[in-house]
Amino acid sequence: MTVQPQKRRPPTERHRTERHRTERDRSGGEHAPPPGWAIAGTGSYLPGRPVASDELSRSLGLDPSWIEGRTGIRHRHVAGDGQAASDLAAAAARRALDDAGLDPGDLGLIVLGTSTPDELGPSTACRVQALLEARHAAAFDVAAACTGFVYGLQAAVGWLCTQRGSSPYALVIGVEVYSRFLNSGDRATAALFGDGAAAAVIGPAPRPYGIGPVTLGSDGTRAGDVLIPAGGSRAPASLDTLAGLGHTIHMDARAARDFITGILPRLVAEASAAAGIKPADLALVVPHQPNPRLVASLAGEAGLEPGQLAIAGQDVGNIGAASLPYALDAALRTRGVQAGELVLLAGFGAGLTWGHTLITWPPA
Repeated sequence: MTVQPQKRRPPTERHRTERHRTERDRSGGEHAPPPGWAIAGTGSYLPGRPVASDELSRSLGLDPSWIEGRTGIRHRHVAGDGQAASDLAAAAARRALDDAGLDPGDLGLIVLGTSTPDELGPSTACRVQALLEARHAAAFDVAAACTGFVYGLQAAVGWLCTQRGSSPYALVIGVEVYSRFLNSGDRATAALFGDGAAAAVIGPAPRPYGIGPVTLGSDGTRAGDVLIPAGGSRAPASLDTLAGLGHTIHMDARAARDFITGILPRLVAEASAAAGIKPADLALVVPHQPNPRLVASLAGEAGLEPGQLAIAGQDVGNIGAASLPYALDAALRTRGVQAGELVLLAGFGAGLTWGHTLITWPPA
């Protein structure tokens, strides 16, 4: 069944005390060492009713078991009329803030990853800032497709490390409303994508806990593997782009599969080697999961046991930049993570882009 996170930590004074202490430390008080940065709370939101894969398979003229058998996806959610990316993002953000015991006014920064913004400009993060009434927060988007959450983490941690006199809390969101950009007759994309949002609050943590170095990469020579070709400055909207379905997702399915098959084991190996550990030492590996069955099948090649992978895509499909943080949120609420355990986030997507970071999980 679909994971709809309900369990929330009650607000406490711990996070507010940390905020005041960190503000003092960053101003030079008592010459304290700089803090680490960790995930203080998570939340997610799925819109509308779930659309079952057997229902979608029939609409594509396929055997009812075709989609689930090849992808593991049982259902996905579709945003309702009038629901934009910012609406989903704000709902997930409120849950993450509640989980962290914070208010929107405690935020200094909002970073949002998406490929399906409310509009080409302004940034959807600014729409979310207004919806949350997070008046003290700067806000901007990152465009790194399904790796957007990991790229957003790097932006947030970098900002937190360099700001002076600002709040030591940042919000990182991944959100997609892919249903508005699908060709309903294209089984390669219609079978995979869904709508959803997930968010994480980043705040101070005592050393050695927290988010480790974030490693990012790109290969722009393969930007054509997955893209929405029309609607930008290269191919502005026109009658021809509309007739040619240029505003829908186009994907080279074989190229995408080959990329996934190679990149996940590579990210696990690189992160483990950089930290001087073995993949078996990881308590949890949270990957992007455009095809959850394929991703789960790569555990052995990555040196992992199946139980180390946090797989939640069967409940939501590919929700792009929200996929990884949704799986993290679901894992935290269903299996939990203990203080000191190692959690690897491994993102990859169109661009091509990829990134990983190893988190030493902080005490609750």
